[in-house]
Order: sequence, then structure tokens, then C-alpha cells
Amino acid sequence: MTLRFPPLLLGPTTKGFWCPTPVTRSDFVAAGHTLTDGSLTWPVLTLDADAVVHNLAQLAAFTGERGLAFAPHGKTTMSPELFAAQLDAGAWGITVATGNQLLAAHSFGVRRLLVANEVLDPTVLRWIAATLAAEPSTEILFHVDSLEAVDVAAAAVEGGRVRVLLEVGFAAGRSGVRTGDQALAVAQHAVQTPGVELVGVSAYEGALADVDAARKYLAEVRAVAEMLVDAGLLREHVLLSAGGSAYFDVVADVLGGSDVSGVPSTTILRSGAYLTHDHGTYAGSTPFTRIVGHLYPALRVWAQVVSTPEDGLAIVGAGKRDVPYDSGLPVVLRRHRAGQAPVAVVGWDVTRTNDQHAYLEGTDPLGTALAVGDLLELGISHPCTAFDKWRAIPVIDAGQRVVDVVTTWF
Repeated sequence: MTLRFPPLLLGPTTKGFWCPTPVTRSDFVAAGHTLTDGSLTWPVLTLDADAVVHNLAQLAAFTGERGLAFAPHGKTTMSPELFAAQLDAGAWGITVATGNQLLAAHSFGVRRLLVANEVLDPTVLRWIAATLAAEPSTEILFHVDSLEAVDVAAAAVEGGRVRVLLEVGFAAGRSGVRTGDQALAVAQHAVQTPGVELVGVSAYEGALADVDAARKYLAEVRAVAEMLVDAGLLREHVLLSAGGSAYFDVVADVLGGSDVSGVPSTTILRSGAYLTHDHGTYAGSTPFTRIVGHLYPALRVWAQVVSTPEDGLAIVGAGKRDVPYDSGLPVVLRRHRAGQAPVAVVGWDVTRTNDQHAYLEGTDPLGTALAVGDLLELGISHPCTAFDKWRAIPVIDAGQRVVDVVTTWF
């Protein structure tokens, strides 16, 4: 699919790039810049080209082999260039979480969109109905989990129509109906409400504690779908949707298949963090620790040691404005020093961050020596809160040559 990329001019205000004189993306890439030739400045977030290509192929193979449709969660990157790569790799569409993300993805040219959230803003609902009326080939789905949500949607569309998924939640989780009786009541109300079309059931299992909990919950989600089919509320085709990046193998096992109680079905997986993986959160929780396959971490932040004020303490010039800190701190990977080969860093851990600084503490006297001016390669944890800190991200190949620049639009 050909998407529209907003124009990008790299200049003095572009974080991570050193462009006193503005330059277009294509001219910057054509110049053959490298990571350390002075065209970038520290800190900078980079994207590993080879890792992204591998990860795209890995999930395309996973979903293809299991007969799943794939709508990777766009909130991870909000990058039209990466959306295009995912669609070109066979994705059915793109998932988003908010009205603004929906509008942005549509403006890029995405025409199959799943909003994995309730939509209650009448402005957004009117736009959805108008867009569906004007663009017959466009698909937009969103969640409902209450009678009120159905009524708000119906009131906003003013003679138009919207297509919705019933969201099924779990105790102490976020949105979603909690009981079978609630599910039946909301589904019946949606079917009986003009302008609202119920097309399936949706869920989010990623916040659960372990595989067993995810499997139990998803079995309950399937049971709800079967109940709605048996009640005649879903007749011709059933959409099932779920999938964070921690249990997508369980989603395939439990929600996969070609029918629900004899009615043809399609299962839409929504995993998003797979694309870049990480050195923290998903390194330990990816399903590829349980099934055949693997993902490569693709994001790194490069930053200098700016001070070594005490023994066992090094201050690095990258902080909360630059690296994720909500679900694990960065991991120190390698030290780069002029005139020397890179070396793996041992004996140092990031223990806290300020706005623009990270604190590295070392307790091992045999740990890697760090000095002011050293360039450190930091692995990140939780890609969803890495991308939103950067508006333009250089893509580098194995030789550290800049081969592309991707943008984010949060």
C-alpha cells in the first residue's frame, strides 16, 4: 500500500540531528552520513534497519501460518513510514487508540483502522460516520462496553452508521464488560440501535500476569462470542480481536480458527511492540521465549558520559526526555571510544534518570572503565514510550550508515 508521508525538513530544531542549515530527508540520506560523522548529535535514538526487516518478516510468518489477520498497534510508533512497511509485509490494517491517532493514520492513507478503545467524542464519531459514508472501501472499527457508549454513538452519527466490537474485560483491568449478562445486554442494545452495527468481540490480554491467566481470560472471551452467536446477535461473520506483544501465541491458540459456533470468523491480532522489540520489557516477555522464532531489538539511544564526579558514578547525557523509564530503565550495551573498537559494558547499571541525565552506578572494580566523553550505546525498555520522545529517527545499517529517516506524529 502506498501511504502519504508528511514532508520532513531536518534543521536546527530537529532533535538528534545536527543541521544548522535545513535539509530535506532525501538529501540527508543521499549524503551517505554515518552515525559519527557529525551529522547527528547526542543523545540520538536510532533504528536498526536489519532488525526491523527481520521482525516484520517474523510476525508476517507467524500470522500467516496461523491464519490471523494482523492490525499492528500504531500507537507504538505513530510513524507513517513504519505503517507502510507493516502494510507492505501483509498487515490487514493498523490499530490506533485515540481519535487523533485515527485521524492521523487515515491522513497517511491507511484505510483499514481498528480503534482499540471506546470512542465517546461526538466529533470523532461524526467524522467516522461521514468517512464511512464517503469512502465505501474504508473500514473503521471501535469498541463499546456499555449501553451509554452505544447511545452516544447512535446520537452522533445522525443517520449514518458505525461498526463496533463488544469489548470484554477482566476484573481490575481497564475497559470492557465484566460479566456474561453485561455482554449480552450491551450486544442486544447495539443490534437493536439504528446506526450501530455489531460485528464482533474484542479484548486485551497484555496486562495479565502470566500465560495461564491470559489463556483463561481469552477462553472467556471466546465463550462470549459463542454466546452472542447462539443468541442470534452475530449471524454472518464474527470478528475476534486481541493481542498485545506478550501473549500473541495464546491469542492464536485460543481465538484463532475459521469459525465461532459454526459462523465464519476472522481473528485480528493487534501486537505492536514486536516491530522494534527491546532490551527490557519484551526481551523477557515475548512469546518467542516459548515458541520457535525470535525478534531483534532495533532501538538504541546513543549518549555521552558527561561527568564522573565520584568513584562508581557516571552521569550520561540522556534522561526522561530521551529514554523510556516507565517500564524499566535503559540497559548499557557498549562503550565507543575514539580510536578503539567498541567494547561491551559490564558492571554498570542505570539506576535513575532526571530530565536530561541518567545515573550509572558501578560496584564491580573489574567493570568496564568509563571516562568523560565516552559514547555509550543504550538499549531501551518499552518501545511505546521511546518513539514519542523523537520526531525524526535515523535508520542505520550494519555499517552505521544512515539509510533512511522515519518520522513520528504523536
